[in-house]
Amino acid sequence: MTFHILVVDDDEFQLKTTQLAMEKLLNYKATAINSGAEAVEFLLSPKGSEIDLVILDMQMPDVSGLEVLDRVCPNRPELPIIINTAHGDVSKAVAALKRGAIDFIEKKDGPERMKVCIENAKLRSGLNKQVQKLHNFNKNKYDFTDIIGNSRALKKAINLASRAGNSNIPALITGESGVGKELFARAIHSNSERHKEPFIAVNCSAIPENLVESTLFGHEKGSFTGAVDKALGKFREADGGTIFLDEIGELPLEAQSKLLRILQNFEVEPIGAGKAVKVNVRVISATNKNLDEAVKNGLFREDLLYRINVFPIAVPPLRDRKEDIPELINYFIEKICAKEGKAIITYDDRLAEILSDYWWPGNIRQLENSIYRAIIMSNGSKLELDDFENILKAISASYASTHQKSEVAHRLSSTDEEISAFNKSNGKFKNMSEYERDIIEKVLHYHNNNISKVSKVLGIGRSTLYRKMKEYGLEEGIVEEMDDYRKVNE
Repeated sequence: MTFHILVVDDDEFQLKTTQLAMEKLLNYKATAINSGAEAVEFLLSPKGSEIDLVILDMQMPDVSGLEVLDRVCPNRPELPIIINTAHGDVSKAVAALKRGAIDFIEKKDGPERMKVCIENAKLRSGLNKQVQKLHNFNKNKYDFTDIIGNSRALKKAINLASRAGNSNIPALITGESGVGKELFARAIHSNSERHKEPFIAVNCSAIPENLVESTLFGHEKGSFTGAVDKALGKFREADGGTIFLDEIGELPLEAQSKLLRILQNFEVEPIGAGKAVKVNVRVISATNKNLDEAVKNGLFREDLLYRINVFPIAVPPLRDRKEDIPELINYFIEKICAKEGKAIITYDDRLAEILSDYWWPGNIRQLENSIYRAIIMSNGSKLELDDFENILKAISASYASTHQKSEVAHRLSSTDEEISAFNKSNGKFKNMSEYERDIIEKVLHYHNNNISKVSKVLGIGRSTLYRKMKEYGLEEGIVEEMDDYRKVNE
């Protein structure tokens, strides 16, 4: 997602000069408006929500820069506005800062100063967003807008979840590890009538089997060895609100029986209490298992499944919503740079395409961790392909893996257009040599024909790589190195 700047100036020459500097020299997207009144109207319209930052002239005949600040800042407090002043207008710049601008530049300043100012604004904006998200997290305030992406598969899941938020119906969120099931559960709670009450998350797979009953239902002091204090249990902690039972498929059968009784009668019996206690909770469960198979194998109670699976919500894996990856990359870069106190960094234009070519078995969690590692390891202000070497290796190796074969089989069964990418024009499948050529060609492209890196990624020696490149006609672009190879082997 390109950073979008609005430039506002009534001087046509200054307006176009600044716009060109933003686009051609600093690689931002820039929109130009030559009127303060038009700028106010645009920024307060739905279209104005696309603007990430404003560079605003102070002196304009219709509506001044200060007046623009007075009208826009109360309605768009999150929008960074940088004042562009004439030389010597420091007092006016100070007045603008008091009215809501975050910084100022002088019209004589060059692109370098502009870039520093803009990047500082981006960092500050990112920090503000993350502070607000942290505040919301601590207050259990989540919204479906916190779920990043606009793919069809994701919107379908969000639409279902938003409907669940309007009721107290038990919901079961399914999906692979790392897809964001807890985020969906928090958003459902925050959009329900229980949003002011507790949201208690329980990872069922992390509770020792001998402590499951005590953890969920509570115990009295002295009721068993180690019970030195009374414990309410997670269900009573969530009273009035929502309890989220993550990885519910990991619960032992005995605990499943007691959970079923709670869902039937909405009362818990703490260990050692001798009597039941009424609870008022909304139950949202989640699992990465196939619970129907678990029922068939005797590992999960069928009657409990009926109770928790009243409203199923399937969260798609990242490989089924790859069009969301560029937006997720931008979001995680902003989030991680804010957390680490770094200026927001850019990335190689090919990165989004390459990361979208990976199947992400760890889903969004793996993508975030990969970007985190790349940012920490990066020495510059731009993420390069080499910062994701592990992902590149996995992509290269995938063509020979069982997983990739299953992906190919899936794609072959989808559409004629996809079939053509894997079949030859005469309707026959490619042979292994043709696949091998494709792999080498792709990795050469990723690494700009850097032979050392390509041979390392592919796990073959340089001489073997040269030989295969010659065999497949891939010498172009590295003629000199190939000539050296030929001389050694003649």
